Amino acid sequence: NSLYNTPPVFPIYMTGKVLKHIKKAGGIQGVADRAQSRANLVYQTIDQSNGFYKNPIEVKYRSLMNIIFRLPSETLEKKFLSEALKESFIGLEGHRSVGGCRASCYNAVPQEWVIALTDFMKNFQKKNS
Repeated sequence: NSLYNTPPVFPIYMTGKVLKHIKKAGGIQGVADRAQSRANLVYQTIDQSNGFYKNPIEVKYRSLMNIIFRLPSETLEKKFLSEALKESFIGLEGHRSVGGCRASCYNAVPQEWVIALTDFMKNFQKKNS
């Protein structure tokens, strides 16, 4: 003889919004393809930098969402992060226990932002090689 619980309305509403967005974006495969494309842009910039940027992760284990990389020195990493911040690239600092840099390419990040980041990375390398 008890009353029903109130369903969690806001989480249900938000789940519906996300699922509609995924469907509109081509379903899971469409979202996955865009994630792979964003990650490829950053990894190509790292891999084609002749060692200026380094990613220590074996290719088959690389993340599509959090891409880590190092520069030739900690001093250069600090300069990179400082200049990136001036260009409105935020949150590129690596994990506090290991340092380095980390580019997050979550599903909400548009391709244009990733292109802007890779352009910045290439220009920074040209100026500091």
